[in-house]
Amino acid sequence: MTQHVAVLYGGISAEREVSLSSGKQCIAALREAGFTVTPIDVTEDLTAVIHALTHPRPDAVFNALHGRFGEDGCIQGVLDWLGLPYTHSGLRASALAMDKAAAKAVFRQAGLPVAEHRLVTRDELEAADPLPLPYVVKPVNEGSSVGVHIVQQGDNRRAEIARSWRYGDHAMAESYIPGRELTVGVMGDRALAVTDIIADAGVFYDYESKYADGGSRHVLPAHISEDAYGRALDIALRAHQALGCRGASRADFRYDEAADRLVLLEVNTQPGLTPTSLLPEQAAHCGIPFPALCAWMVREARHGA
Repeated sequence: MTQHVAVLYGGISAEREVSLSSGKQCIAALREAGFTVTPIDVTEDLTAVIHALTHPRPDAVFNALHGRFGEDGCIQGVLDWLGLPYTHSGLRASALAMDKAAAKAVFRQAGLPVAEHRLVTRDELEAADPLPLPYVVKPVNEGSSVGVHIVQQGDNRRAEIARSWRYGDHAMAESYIPGRELTVGVMGDRALAVTDIIADAGVFYDYESKYADGGSRHVLPAHISEDAYGRALDIALRAHQALGCRGASRADFRYDEAADRLVLLEVNTQPGLTPTSLLPEQAAHCGIPFPALCAWMVREARHGA
């Protein structure tokens, strides 16, 4: 029986602060659920992380990392190498989901609805609009809406965005889908609920809207038609399965209500577990308190693909 759990949190991505918040919540919840918990603040010193994970070895690892090196398959490969069971998805699914272009290819192959998109270099973006306006420019492998820009009609920021781009050699341009921001949490083989996210700060659910107090309002369950609600649940579960995810994930959508069009944006294999995060809120809506959610994740911990 799993008793000793090491919690990885912090990390070295742009989402370090989010991960620190998730980790602190999970550490408290796991202790409340009766586990012995060893917190491990992950830094650039991988040797120190490995030492902490092996002296002593825990029964399982709770991965509360977000962003690059935490949810893109890197730490999953280390944990596989060490033979330690860990929460959330394995290396392959984590790497696929984090690479937006690869994930969209998987979704399209599975018959799931995705927006028109293309990868562009910084030079291509600086030279011309890659898609008809309006469109979204986003990093290929970041989360939490880090580096996301919406380019509207009459917007003259495209060249500036390209020149200041710092998220790799390529960006993803994606058609802007009008309407509402929806999200669906998945636990194993169950899609939980549909949340309608209203970003109080403005046009879209950006980093501040996600994590600042009062940055957004969550309508749970979403006030949409029964048919659209059911479709969102179905697509989220199918996306989770198409990528080969395990444990918990969260699928993000745009819903153009006027056209009754639901578009899958991405699947997050390491959903936020902060005080303002969506997955714990949906789990609670389904009668699963946060300590029970974290304990379930530990019970589902595995290693390998």
